[in-house]
Amino acid sequence: MTVAKNSTAVVLGAGLMGRLLACALAQRGHRVTVYDAGGPQAEHSAARVAAAMLAPLAESAVTELAVVRMGQHALARWPQLLATLAQPVFFQQLGTLVLWHRQDAAEAERFAGQLARTSAALPSLPQAQRMNGAALGALEPALADRFAQGLYLPDEGQLDNRELLAALAHQMQVLGVSVHWHSPHTPAEVDPGPEAWLFDCRGLGAQPQWSALRGVRGEVARIHAPGVGLSRPTRLVHPRYPLYIAPKPGGMFVIGATEIESDDLSPASVRSTLELLSAAYTVHPGFGEARIVELGVQLRPTLPDNLPALRLSAPRRMAINGLYRHGFMIAPAVLDAVLELMDQGHSPLADRLGLTVNRDHPA
Repeated sequence: MTVAKNSTAVVLGAGLMGRLLACALAQRGHRVTVYDAGGPQAEHSAARVAAAMLAPLAESAVTELAVVRMGQHALARWPQLLATLAQPVFFQQLGTLVLWHRQDAAEAERFAGQLARTSAALPSLPQAQRMNGAALGALEPALADRFAQGLYLPDEGQLDNRELLAALAHQMQVLGVSVHWHSPHTPAEVDPGPEAWLFDCRGLGAQPQWSALRGVRGEVARIHAPGVGLSRPTRLVHPRYPLYIAPKPGGMFVIGATEIESDDLSPASVRSTLELLSAAYTVHPGFGEARIVELGVQLRPTLPDNLPALRLSAPRRMAINGLYRHGFMIAPAVLDAVLELMDQGHSPLADRLGLTVNRDHPA
C-alpha cells in the first residue's frame, strides 16, 4: 500500500507524539488537522513534565531490549529531526554519568551487571566505562572528590522538552497545519472520510477507546542552581531513591525519580519532595541553595507490559500509545515506524526494533 501525497490526515492529541507526527505528515505534503484538549504549552501532556533524557543503555536497567533498540535508533534521528525545525532546541550528547554512595555499592553492581547484559545483547551500543574518583573529577569537575567510583555511558544525550514542544508548535504553523487548541475530540467525533488517515495520539485521553491504558504518576522538580556546574545528565543509584539530574540551559536542572502506580494528579507530597531533593543534595551540596521553580506532576500513559504499541482499528485508523516514561527517548523510532506503515502497509523497522503493531482488521 502506498500513500498518495496531498491526502488528508487528522491527528488527535498534540503532545510530543502528535506534534512530531503532524509536522512529519505536513512536510510530506499531507493536509493535516490537529485537535488537542490543551493549548500550545502542552499543559495537559506528560511531555511537559519530563527530563527528556535520551539514555537507552541507562534505561535498560528498568526496561526491555525493544525499548533500548528504539532509543538507540532515536539517538541518531533526533539531530536530523531538530535540523528541520525553524526554532533552535537545546540538544546534547555528552553521555550519562552514573554514581553511587559507598553504602550502595551492592546495588550499583546489580545495575552495572544489567548494563553489561544489555551490551552483550546489543553489541552496537557503546559499553559503560568504569571510572575512579580521579576520572570522575576530570569528566565533571563539580563532582571532584565527592565520589570514589562511577560509570560513564558514552553517546547518551538529552534535549530541552519545553523548547522542543514550543518549536514543534511553531513548526506546525510554518507548515500550515490546521491546529485546534482546547478542542478535545474522540475518534467517533471526527470523520475525515474513508480516504483520510486518522491518528489517535491522545495518551491517557484515549483510555475510553483503549481500556488497557493506565496512568503512572511521575513527579519532577525544576530547580534553578547556577552554582552547580554539572554538564551532563547524572544518575544516582540507590535502593530506595534512584535519582536523575538533567542540567538544562540557564542554570536550570530537572530532577526526578518518583514512579508511582497511581492516576492521582494532586500536587507532590512533602515526603516525596524531601526525599527527591535530599537525594540531589547528596550528589552536590550546591542544590541546598538552589531555588525550586516548579514541582510538576503528570501521568505517563502506560500499557500492561510497559511497552509502546501501535493499533490499527480499521483502514487508515491508527492509535499510538503507551510510550510510558520513554517518550522522548523512543518517539523518533515510533514516528518512523508509523510512516512506514502508512507507505507500505507494514513496518520492517517495527519488526526489527520489537515495536508492537496490533491489527483489528486485515492488513
